[in-house]
Amino acid sequence: MTLVRLLRISATALAVFAGACSSGPLDDTGSGGKSATGGSKGTGGELGTGGRVGSGGSNTSGGTVGSGGHVGTGGAQGTGGAQGNGGAPGTGGTTVVVSTGAGGGVGNGGAPGRDAGRDSPAMGTGGQAKGGTSGTAGASGGGGSTSSTGTTDLDCNAAMPTGGQSHSGNSQGGTGNLAWQIWSNQGSGTLTTFSTPAFTAAWNNSGDYLGRLGYEWGNGGKTYDQYGKITADYTYKKTGSAGGYSYIGIYGWSTNPCTEWYIVDDSFGSMPFNPYGSSQKGTATIDGEVYKLFSNSTNGTGGSRCNASSWTQHWSVRQKARQCGTITISEHFKAWDGVGMKLGNLLEAKILVETGGGSGSVNFPIAKVGINQ
Repeated sequence: MTLVRLLRISATALAVFAGACSSGPLDDTGSGGKSATGGSKGTGGELGTGGRVGSGGSNTSGGTVGSGGHVGTGGAQGTGGAQGNGGAPGTGGTTVVVSTGAGGGVGNGGAPGRDAGRDSPAMGTGGQAKGGTSGTAGASGGGGSTSSTGTTDLDCNAAMPTGGQSHSGNSQGGTGNLAWQIWSNQGSGTLTTFSTPAFTAAWNNSGDYLGRLGYEWGNGGKTYDQYGKITADYTYKKTGSAGGYSYIGIYGWSTNPCTEWYIVDDSFGSMPFNPYGSSQKGTATIDGEVYKLFSNSTNGTGGSRCNASSWTQHWSVRQKARQCGTITISEHFKAWDGVGMKLGNLLEAKILVETGGGSGSVNFPIAKVGINQ
């Protein structure tokens, strides 16, 4: 923001200034919903599929200077308000946050084609996302800038770490919250992991591709309420395309009952969407935004994650897409429980990229799942 100093101006010549200011076997994925076509343009930040953060709006609500040296009431947003003619410095401008761009209207998604033996309903076209990304907050007077998530401790512009190890084929590894897994029904994707909670997912006409990083408990997992608060901090940039469906968010499985679950914060296609074949069970406001809650049944071979030929899928779909923020995973579990969407013992909880074709990548410089007992 530009700091504006008002020079001494004759009271009779002064006009009003106006300004314009938001693990088991790896064939383990159930059928998801694809994104519907199109979506209305969001109002916040730059458009595009790159998930760039829009710039914050400015605020220049300058007040009229009194002839007797009265204090100016406004001034451009920044470290201080404008100084009046002979008077004390004006008050600092207010912080302006460009509102989050809204995604496209709700569409009915199609299910992805998965590994052999799974049902593969026809996929829709799933256009590129056109919703605006969140605008960054304007700098406050004298204070630091605020991230687009409303927090100050998550760097939404973090750089990718150097080095890393690339994995391909259907494989898994790592421990703690660095446990990773990659799976594709055509085997041509890659996953690059690092010594810190970060990863790059990349695919090239890989069919149904999943790359994920987080906790893997396997059959030693407990029910969600025994873990306490489970969260995920993330920021990412996406490039390319992802075919007829894609999900970016949190993913996992539970046993007893066998359940595959998704928390979807973004997609290469339109947001929000309705998962294919699902029914809405309710809504919940979590981390400051509304999620719609869905559930459906599916079948195939992916249920070998918990030795089942049919299983349930649970979904939370954010109604405004974002590319940086914190997901309180355990709050979604509580919301599901409240509408009868039960989970058993957790097998995993990982930050996920799933795509249904195309060629592209997602870079996560921050992809941290945390547990607070």
